[in-house]
Formats: sequence, C-alpha cells, structure tokens
Amino acid sequence: MSAPTIKSKTKLEVAVERPTPYTFDLGLLLAHDANPITTSTPAETSSMGVDPLEAQLIATARDGAQGLINQLLTTCPISSTPQGVLLSLPAPSTALPREKPLPAPKAPTKWEQFAAKRGIKPKTREQRRMKSQTYNEATGQWEKTWGFNKDGRIDRKEKGMVQQDWLVEVDERKEREEKEARGRGKAAKGKKK
Repeated sequence: MSAPTIKSKTKLEVAVERPTPYTFDLGLLLAHDANPITTSTPAETSSMGVDPLEAQLIATARDGAQGLINQLLTTCPISSTPQGVLLSLPAPSTALPREKPLPAPKAPTKWEQFAAKRGIKPKTREQRRMKSQTYNEATGQWEKTWGFNKDGRIDRKEKGMVQQDWLVEVDERKEREEKEARGRGKAAKGKKK
C-alpha cells in the first residue's frame, strides 16, 4: 500500500514588498496601490485553474489586504474590553467626493418663523401620548381618550365586562322637548304634502 499524498498549502508571506509602497487612509480602511498591473501575459491557465490575469488580480488584492492589516496592527492603538479586543481607528484623511452637491437649506415656512419667534417647540412623543391616552388604575393599562376603542370599551365587551356607565340618568325635560320637536317635524311634513 502506498501512503496517501498530502498536499500542503504554502503559506504566503506576511510582509508585503512593492516597488511603490502603498498609501493608507486607516480611517476609511483604504490602501492605495500605485503600482501598475501588467496585462500582457500569455493566455494560459494558471495552476489555480483561472487565467493569469485573474490570478494576478487575486494576488494583488491579497497583498493589498495584507498590507492594510499590517499597517492597522502596527500603528493603531489596541485595547482589550469585556466585549473583545478593539482597534481604535484614526479620523479619515481622504475626502470622498459626492455624486451630487449638498442640497441648499430650505427656507423656513411661515409657521416655523412664527414658532421660532414665539418660542413654540413641537410636542414630544410623550406629551402627545399623555394628551390622547389616560392611565386606568383599575386595569393598569393606558386607554385612549377618544377614537376607536375609547376607554377600552371593545376590550371590556369582548371579555364580557359590564359597561362602565351602565346606568345613565335621563333628563325628562330634554326628553319631552325632543319628543315635541319630532312631533312638530312630522306635522310640518304632513302639511307640505
């Protein structure tokens, strides 16, 4: 029996040497390689099964990443925290261009001018909530003061609880006036026909 052949991957060097050294912007994690890429190689497949240009691009990208990591580990302060090891990046030094210019600030509306003049500030979320909801100590929940499911009526109805205002006193005088007004309205309709 023959012993199985084991292919061992060769480890690439950690130190990266380039004819023109990289320029780094560690705040943006940027490594700029000014060295040209030669594209005048013969069109043969390499040992990795890709064409030589692809192999050269892969090697260049690997070298750039390795150089950036080396620069980060040698120049940036490293601190250890309970969450893990942190590497503090410096402020970016390269200004990135925008596709479009910054938008011009909008002129304030009449209301914004009036509010600024009078010192009126918009209500916070908590202030709006306090206006539209009240705290019911009996149920221990916030209930709406108006609109759909006011005072939690629908919730109580589903649970089979009695309506809070189940006994309402009727004002006899108002009831009589409404009845007379309805009677007058019917009489007036009958006269028109």
